[in-house]
Amino acid sequence: MSDLHVVLGATGAIGKAVVAELTARGHEVRAVSRHGSFAADVTTTEGAVAACAGASVVYQCAQPPYARWAAEFPAFTRTVLAGVEAAGAKLVMADNLYVYGPVDGPLTEDMPHVADFPKGRARVEVDALLLAAHREGRVRATMGRASDYYGPGGLNTTIGPTVFAAALAGKTARWVGDLDKPHTVSYLPDVAAGLVTLGERDDADGRAWHLPAGEPVTGREFLDLVWAAVGGKPRIAGLGRGMQRVLGLFNPVVKELGETWYQRDRAFIADDSAFRKAFGPVRVTSHADGVAATLEWFRANG
Repeated sequence: MSDLHVVLGATGAIGKAVVAELTARGHEVRAVSRHGSFAADVTTTEGAVAACAGASVVYQCAQPPYARWAAEFPAFTRTVLAGVEAAGAKLVMADNLYVYGPVDGPLTEDMPHVADFPKGRARVEVDALLLAAHREGRVRATMGRASDYYGPGGLNTTIGPTVFAAALAGKTARWVGDLDKPHTVSYLPDVAAGLVTLGERDDADGRAWHLPAGEPVTGREFLDLVWAAVGGKPRIAGLGRGMQRVLGLFNPVVKELGETWYQRDRAFIADDSAFRKAFGPVRVTSHADGVAATLEWFRANG
């Protein structure tokens, strides 16, 4: 039986981390991207079939541009499913927490998928497509859901350059949202470790899992960790809803944050106990260690 693990979107932050984790565990890896060593356009059926050929497990770490999720994500997912089905492989989706919409209390996997904003509805449809394909026996599928992430290589994230690069430059490190509300944040190598575990375990199939993460932290606590590692006089600020609306008039990326502001103005905590019970003990990096490694990466990469 093949031990080929295929990573789609292998040049993205999560994809790179998954490739590194698979390699560390001794798996045969095919890293797929548009312009990498194995180049394929997985938005086309032909490209997806070629990318997935011979795979035992496929990790879906590619996605449409964030602003085009609502328009493109479901069709993109159907194309990827065609490639995975043709290979007779298992699909592991790198997922997020949008499907639930605003809730009171910690997020658990059994909560209904009632998100009513465009990107949330797209994620609901995508997850339904995967689970339907699994029930129909077309593919084996599982999903690993993570919160906002940070870590080496984490550039296109709210906890990236505006925190780490800014602090290293002696500028104000900015947290998107209320500085004093607890928030689950995921460390990229931990996300990758969780996804690979789902790929290795048959008992992960047919459902979504919240990937293990460190303890929830407030923005103030997280930025304090960053400045403690950087040294110097701390400079921190929170980006509130009003400023987000103003900046969104000029910055389309900031504008997109409005849809999920409910994740930023109240406690936003993901319960990962189901994963820990099923697959534990698990490796989770302390935020202090994760911050140190992320700062080291930003130093090395300017």
